[in-house]
Amino acid sequence: MTNESPSVCPAVLSSEDSPQENGVHTNQYSSISPPASPVAQDEPFSTYFEERVPIPDSENQLFSFRKLWAFTGPGFLMSIAYLDPGNIESDLQSGAAAGFKLLWVLLVSTIIGLLLQRLAARLGVVTGMHLAEVCNRQYSTVPRIILWLMVELAIIGSDMQEVIGCAIALNLLSVGRIPLWGGVLITITDTFVFLFLDKYGLRKLEAFFGFLITIMALSFGYEYVLVKPDQGELLKGMFVPYCAGCGPVQLEQAVGIVGAVIMPHNIYLHSALVKSREVDRKNKKEVKEANKYFFIESAIALFVSFLINVFVVAVFAQAFYSKSNMDVNAMCNKTGSPHTDLFPLNNNTLEVDIYKGGIVLGCFFGPAALYIWAIGILAAGQSSTMTGTYSGQFVMEGFLNLRWSRFARVLLTRSIAITPTLLVAIFQDVHHLTGMNDFLNVLQSLQGVEDFGRYPHPGRLCNQHIFCDCLCDGPEQRGALCFSCSPLCSLSGLCGIPGEL
Repeated sequence: MTNESPSVCPAVLSSEDSPQENGVHTNQYSSISPPASPVAQDEPFSTYFEERVPIPDSENQLFSFRKLWAFTGPGFLMSIAYLDPGNIESDLQSGAAAGFKLLWVLLVSTIIGLLLQRLAARLGVVTGMHLAEVCNRQYSTVPRIILWLMVELAIIGSDMQEVIGCAIALNLLSVGRIPLWGGVLITITDTFVFLFLDKYGLRKLEAFFGFLITIMALSFGYEYVLVKPDQGELLKGMFVPYCAGCGPVQLEQAVGIVGAVIMPHNIYLHSALVKSREVDRKNKKEVKEANKYFFIESAIALFVSFLINVFVVAVFAQAFYSKSNMDVNAMCNKTGSPHTDLFPLNNNTLEVDIYKGGIVLGCFFGPAALYIWAIGILAAGQSSTMTGTYSGQFVMEGFLNLRWSRFARVLLTRSIAITPTLLVAIFQDVHHLTGMNDFLNVLQSLQGVEDFGRYPHPGRLCNQHIFCDCLCDGPEQRGALCFSCSPLCSLSGLCGIPGEL
């Protein structure tokens, strides 16, 4: 194989090449398509990136906090998917069912998630395209539509969990005055209100997401300090990959943890968000630097999300592991809780969800614990609802080149997600609503395993050698997405590099 690699990536427009309006770079990138794509590509577009964040210069070549701050944002938006109501429910159930024994599953899942997010970020930085756009260029119509539908189903399933979480949080905060179906309807309107925030600038939107993450950290951190978990057992459960005395119930919780943490659509989101930074893709140094800072930021963001998840697991592991329904019933009755009848008078092991979890915390640790728990759940639901909207926007635009406003996009996915959720909220009870949440966690886990073998996720693209010469020297090119070197192949046309299998 011959290699005559150019010194730059000509297929990707840098910030200098993109047109400007009023001094702000508008988002454009290459209309060049490799022969593999049967669809003529229009110039890609985005309804999200109306501005790009400039990166300051720094004399310190090794590390700069100013540059890290400029790159901070996409990783924290991505990390919200690790903190949605589905994750919180998975955390509290694993704590109540297995104690601290499944913390190592949470740790391993988060590390795997970090590696996948790193690959997603590198794809966006190096090629100038997010994962859905790459799929558009690499697959014919039928496979592309099938992939799009699978990702849409994952997004809608996640959206249902977020609606459930918000509805339950509003019900708890209003002491039952807002019924579950009312909370479901409220989540339609508040999402549209929050989407106006991006009109005030990208950095303000990122700051708002950071504020919601801070609320979650303080809320669940308060519960953690209140309960005072056994730190020795916590560390043992986190670093000893073993689950003594575990059975089918604990196995289901482990599968639910994986499904809640590793979400396929989040990879699409992250590969798109990194394009909001002004990186000259003709400059090898800037590309390497962007990859480095995005990885550092992602690691920090996922560490924060991991700590918040640990807070929730530890609270329920310490306070409610091996508790029976009768134990909780007696305590709720003693404190005068109106929800005593939620827990039957039997010796069955306590089963909790995000609704019962708040009630139990209120019975054992006072009303403040219940309300603070509900505030954390509401923050989780609202933040993940908004990032889910952006994920859907990128996926639809990338796979289909379909121009939809964000409000139309929210109306579509939210209508599909709300219909079954609203029916359950009206005609059934909260138990069935949270049961739907559990089912979606396991379903997303199974879909994630299937998708990992089928999806063109960054790891798969790595194996197919989608590389860019911006990071390479010599006949053995270092992959833009990989940790090692491999020969180029025909897919390297994405970066304008000659190569063949």
